[in-house]
Amino acid sequence: MTLLATISTAAVASYALLSSVHKSAQALYALRTDASLTSYDLVDTAALPSVDVIVPCFNEDPRTLAACLKSLASQDYPGRLQVYVVDDGSANVAAVAPVHGSYAYDPRFTVILLPSNVGKRKAQIAAIRRSFGDLVLNVDSDTEIASDVVSKLVRKMQDPAVGAAMGQLVASNRNDSWLTRLIDMEYWLACNEERAAQTRFGAVMCCCGPCAMYRRSALLLVLDQYETQFFRGKPSDFGEDRHLTILMLKAGFRTEYVPDAIAATVVPDRLLPYLRQQLRWARSTYRDTLLGLHLLPGLDRYLTLDVLGQNLGPLLLAISSIAALALALTGTVPWWTGLTIVAMTMIRCSVAALRAGELRFIGFSLHTPINIFLLLPMKVYALCTLSNSDWLSRKVAQSSDVDGSNASIEDVTTGSSLHQASETPGSIRGAGLSRAPSQLIASDGIAAEAD
Repeated sequence: MTLLATISTAAVASYALLSSVHKSAQALYALRTDASLTSYDLVDTAALPSVDVIVPCFNEDPRTLAACLKSLASQDYPGRLQVYVVDDGSANVAAVAPVHGSYAYDPRFTVILLPSNVGKRKAQIAAIRRSFGDLVLNVDSDTEIASDVVSKLVRKMQDPAVGAAMGQLVASNRNDSWLTRLIDMEYWLACNEERAAQTRFGAVMCCCGPCAMYRRSALLLVLDQYETQFFRGKPSDFGEDRHLTILMLKAGFRTEYVPDAIAATVVPDRLLPYLRQQLRWARSTYRDTLLGLHLLPGLDRYLTLDVLGQNLGPLLLAISSIAALALALTGTVPWWTGLTIVAMTMIRCSVAALRAGELRFIGFSLHTPINIFLLLPMKVYALCTLSNSDWLSRKVAQSSDVDGSNASIEDVTTGSSLHQASETPGSIRGAGLSRAPSQLIASDGIAAEAD
């Protein structure tokens, strides 16, 4: 056996062993356990915690933003709910102005206009420091949440030990392309395998940005660290969701996953934007994995296995793949490496299809060549360029059509739409709303009434 063959065989065998142990433990711990949560009809609604929803937006498509705000206006939460829309110096602020205006007479909505782009993290903090709710829900401007999301996340936050909780993510544009279908399945696996297993130990390692709730008292403890994150002497302006989650764990709070709190977010429908997004996420993962390593001894041993599986596993797969390609160039067929990777892929996809009850997950096997030939080299590049903090994806949305949105949330259990098609974006559900104007906070920080 040649040196290349030995390296390829040893690496793929180690990958298969580590992946088998990791994924088996993950699948076991991800099995759902339903906890009993207090129903709102059994408690005094006046005693419910107040919730501030923060929506930072930058150059967002008006239709997408309208769909997001419509879903927030439709929440069934009986407690106090305030929504802060933070426009982060968008170039298309005139295009989204009608969307802001459609909520001018909803007292729950406040629009904050920042004079220049300061980044998502500082836009969030601008609203956090202006608000006062017991709980803070971060929602991305390209995300719609089901009408019961706030209620379900608040129920999870009734435990004072919980500092943060996230909902389940799905792709709102799943049917747009083959890539969006793969990403939707990728999100399901990330939520219902990875996060579902981590939540058994109260240590979800990343409460994803599109829909994550935080306890304000816990948030204030780490807010300065969150705002002033540096890496190698440079400000770190992305990966805010993972970093904030790690800070919550460092502060001694639990972080949880709520699978029934469904949030539908827009995902990249073309390969290049997807790779740019993954590059940014990979850099964030590496940075905050290093930051959180010292937490592992105080957590369950499964979390150490999880970190090894997510970081060492891809490295072993990359080594085996490179050695196998080198063998193929010499005319030798690396059958053992190829057979092992195919077998591991089909087992994982079959288990996912069985757990989700959907045969489409067999098609997730198509993600393996993308992972090997594109994502693994990109992760190596991310590791070599950790100091780079470019977002890589900021563009101006040109659309000014706010008459509707293609995106809608479907209940993952029943498949029925959670939004009435007859309703126009910006409409407010529920009778008896005050006609007092909402607030528009101008760039100078002075509150002004919206027209």
